[in-house]
Amino acid sequence: MPVPSFKLRANANSRVLAGHPWVFANEVEAPLPPECDGEVVECRDRMGRLLGTGICNGRSQIVWRRLSRDRVSLDEAFIAAAAERAIARRQPGAFRRLIWSESDDLPGVVADQYGDVVVVQIQTLAMERRSVLIGDILHRLLGPAEVIFRNDAPIRRLEGLPLETHTRAGGPWEPRWAAIDGFDVWLDLMGGQKTGFYLDQRLQHAAVAKYCAGKSVLDAFCNQGSFAIHAAKAGASRVLGLDSAPEAVDAARRNATRNGVSALFEVANVFDWLNDAARKAEPAWGVVILDPPPFAKSKSALEGALRGYKDINLRAMQRLAPGGILATYTCSHHMHDAELRSVLADAAADARRRARILEFCHQPPDHPVLVSMPESEYLRGYILQVE
Repeated sequence: MPVPSFKLRANANSRVLAGHPWVFANEVEAPLPPECDGEVVECRDRMGRLLGTGICNGRSQIVWRRLSRDRVSLDEAFIAAAAERAIARRQPGAFRRLIWSESDDLPGVVADQYGDVVVVQIQTLAMERRSVLIGDILHRLLGPAEVIFRNDAPIRRLEGLPLETHTRAGGPWEPRWAAIDGFDVWLDLMGGQKTGFYLDQRLQHAAVAKYCAGKSVLDAFCNQGSFAIHAAKAGASRVLGLDSAPEAVDAARRNATRNGVSALFEVANVFDWLNDAARKAEPAWGVVILDPPPFAKSKSALEGALRGYKDINLRAMQRLAPGGILATYTCSHHMHDAELRSVLADAAADARRRARILEFCHQPPDHPVLVSMPESEYLRGYILQVE
């Protein structure tokens, strides 16, 4: 049976021609029939030349995501081979990202390993239809005690998919302690944020901790308190973590107590907390860590997000002691490095401070970036010394 195909619209300036793995609805010559949704479709240029095989969903703005530049079938052999290649690219370890969507030829599939458990997020219709197969393949390759499907990300609604969480075996998976980077961490893999832990910031926890000995440390947007706990262990004189989510603060307190470190945590809106005029009389901080959620969840939200990033970095610089350290991050792929650098420069100018770059920060190697796909690069930041 021939594989359905579509052509790009005449004069469409589609990035797929330059190697990007996506085609948008306004780039297609004619919509594909609904029966192609969730299935394999070939993309061709105006001359009919094959650009690749991918998965289709006419209900999404991204109507096509490439699997391969060649003709392939999205069957067990393809998925297993892609998963094997992805795992082979990673360094061995108990806590790591195993599969990162398009970067590993499985668009819409994210898989993280937490010891003897694999947590999977599926965000595309085609992969959802093959979710049982994906779970079986991961179980065969890695032999985990359980495969948990965290299919509760709101982005699934853009593909017409429901939000749900379940395990491969069908039963619950209770939260429990796990040792990550020398610390015990309470992991709620079925209910915690993302897939249960921010694996993408593991390298940054240690990178910031080496600046914290003997200094007061403010961990803003602290989530489960990983930055704060690493700072306390490194010898910080005082550590305070802030987060607006009460459940995150409860988890941070639990983690600090379990690891025997001295750190305080408060439920607070970080913007309001830093803007409180009464705090100007308080001692300045030696280290401030800003690791906020993505302010720019869409391209249209970028302008407002840039204002938010500038304001939060400005307030942080104003609250730093001379020579203090600012570790600042963004996890929005819509905000590129040049824009982040510009925001920091504007914040430093308004704060009348001089900021020097000590370290460039980036997502770790187990979250690989495709040079042809800017969206695969989302985590970036700087460690600055602010004079």
